[in-house]
Amino acid sequence: MLEALGLTADEERVFRVLVGGYRAAAGEVATRLGLTVAEAERVLGSLVAKRLVSRTGEHYVPAPPDVSLGPLLRHGQSELERARAAVTELAEQYRDSARRRDSSRLVEVVTGAEAIRQQALSLQRDAREEVLWFCREAPIAMPAADNDEEFRALARGVRFRVLYETALLEEPGAIAGLAEGIRLGERARTIAKLPVRLAVADRALALCPLADDEATGEPTAALVLGSSLVTALVALFESYWERASPLRIDGVPADAQLSPDERRLLSLLVGGVSDKSIAKHLGVSHRTVQRRLQDLMQRADAQSRMQLAWQVAKLGWLDG
Repeated sequence: MLEALGLTADEERVFRVLVGGYRAAAGEVATRLGLTVAEAERVLGSLVAKRLVSRTGEHYVPAPPDVSLGPLLRHGQSELERARAAVTELAEQYRDSARRRDSSRLVEVVTGAEAIRQQALSLQRDAREEVLWFCREAPIAMPAADNDEEFRALARGVRFRVLYETALLEEPGAIAGLAEGIRLGERARTIAKLPVRLAVADRALALCPLADDEATGEPTAALVLGSSLVTALVALFESYWERASPLRIDGVPADAQLSPDERRLLSLLVGGVSDKSIAKHLGVSHRTVQRRLQDLMQRADAQSRMQLAWQVAKLGWLDG
């Protein structure tokens, strides 16, 4: 378990024995682990050299694990980040080289839900400026609620524009996860139906899930490298983005007439979310949602919900 920190399996076993008993002689350690005394002394000497254990007379005492292993953990994380950056650089060089050598390498096929999930995470992890996303209902590789990589990308300044199918917002936990993304800076809109699943990073790399592989039954996806095809996919995204309704679940109201809860309610209503899901997200009853909608209809001089949605757009209640 601690191999990533540079400990061998024997070193970890011996260290755990010392931590559990606080102090022990080489012979005691050997007896506990079925080693010879010479083997135990060799491992203990290695732990002393790594400053994980100190020797007092014939006894060995472990250093506090959080103190002794903490620097190794931080070093390991730093090494992992450097390795990840190196892999990203090599991958970019490989793709650039492949494109120059062979135009057929402009599209790579990724097979299997886990492989697609890893590619989607990598796409966000390596993004530097912007990620565009079509999120359809019934995800095939990664539910939106599990996409923590987006939050890390937002934190380092990557812009996210995400289009959600209305039906997706009805799925358990979807609105809560969406609200967290918006709070961190995601721009979100909703539309009744999207044509494909799609993610685009920096307008240079796109991931587009396809139909299941006929031979294996596994889902497949096309990884599209920088080309006119990526440009076409970006144009597709922009065309749907312009027609979609904005979602500002946790935003500050641009119009002082609206409370934050009213703004959230209207945003979800215009997005096509059902009264039941709106009530659950706001933590109120279904009847309260209906009453608040009636109040908003009166204030907007609307006779129906359709007129209310039209007035919301006309008055700019969700702009900003």
